[in-house]
Amino acid sequence: MQFQKTETFTLKEATRKLEGYCAYQERCHKEVVQKLRDMNMIPQAIDEIVTHLIQENYLNEERFAQSFARGKFKIKKWGRIRIVNELKFRAISRYNIRTALKEIDDENYLIVLDQLSRKRFDTITETNPQKKKKKLADYLLYRGWESHLVYAKIKELIP
Repeated sequence: MQFQKTETFTLKEATRKLEGYCAYQERCHKEVVQKLRDMNMIPQAIDEIVTHLIQENYLNEERFAQSFARGKFKIKKWGRIRIVNELKFRAISRYNIRTALKEIDDENYLIVLDQLSRKRFDTITETNPQKKKKKLADYLLYRGWESHLVYAKIKELIP
């Protein structure tokens, strides 16, 4: 029978390691706690380290949510619905989700939807207008764009 060697960390070592983990990019509490569990830390140590990270401003959920919303919108072109669902999955509070959504400018939001719709519309080779509408709608809805905006854009592109 083979025993798996598990690395152990002192409280100080784990704290330093997590400071680096949080300094590298914004993290949510859920990610940090999971990382500590993966390091086989006991619940008391996890609580102590998380408290330290919050006090030293390595860990800030509001900042994480804002950064996440900005990044997913600008880089992945996700709509608000997908961003909200992903933040909920990461156990972010309603307040922080609302704050994060303020990072997305309404005017820019519609411009990105228009660009994304037109770009995708041009790549769909389907000749049947109904099937083309469905493919475009499925694509935009999957990316988390609001259905009323999606259907309005489809009406505009395929009269």
